[in-house]
Amino acid sequence: MDMPVLDVGVGRAEGDRVQEPFEGMTFESESAGRAFYVEYARRVGFATRVLSSRRSQYENCVVSRALGCRGVLHTVKDASMKQDYRRREGCEAMLLIQREKNGTMWVVRKFVRGHSHPLTTDSPLNGHLSSDEKDKRIQELTAELSIKKRLTMAYKERLLSIIKDVDNYTKHLSSNVETVCGNPRFLVATRFDFLTFKNTSS
Repeated sequence: MDMPVLDVGVGRAEGDRVQEPFEGMTFESESAGRAFYVEYARRVGFATRVLSSRRSQYENCVVSRALGCRGVLHTVKDASMKQDYRRREGCEAMLLIQREKNGTMWVVRKFVRGHSHPLTTDSPLNGHLSSDEKDKRIQELTAELSIKKRLTMAYKERLLSIIKDVDNYTKHLSSNVETVCGNPRFLVATRFDFLTFKNTSS
């Protein structure tokens, strides 16, 4: 079932209008676009979150970012478990910004204005995270950091293994060269074989 969409007015009071984003709007950087949307959300009355990001496979940098409404938490009574739990209601309000191909500006490609829940400008979540959400975010970042550390260690071990193999191979070649140089009979036999092959081929 589609959720009802509430249209959001751009002004909270006469003479106190909130500038809202629009498709084609430009920013000097991704951080500037994000800061604008966060401030817009704070004044309108909702909290934001990062919906998705896309990186360039060549430059490994962010080329698009989707920001959206965090939605609202509802307390749901579960009779079977005899306890209450909180469920987040999703919201389709969002902003998509993309970096231009020349890399100088960021442009708003999509802006969804309507929300599926009432807004409030005095919410403690207005532009900020609750304690539970902060703890969850810290856990997510810690887990991500742990994964990156493990990958770094794996790459380091692989690199050291390659360096060791190269070093061993170099020592092996050096040993063979010393053996050849220290064995005149081997050199004479090699020269004889070469001359024999040359005469046969002529």
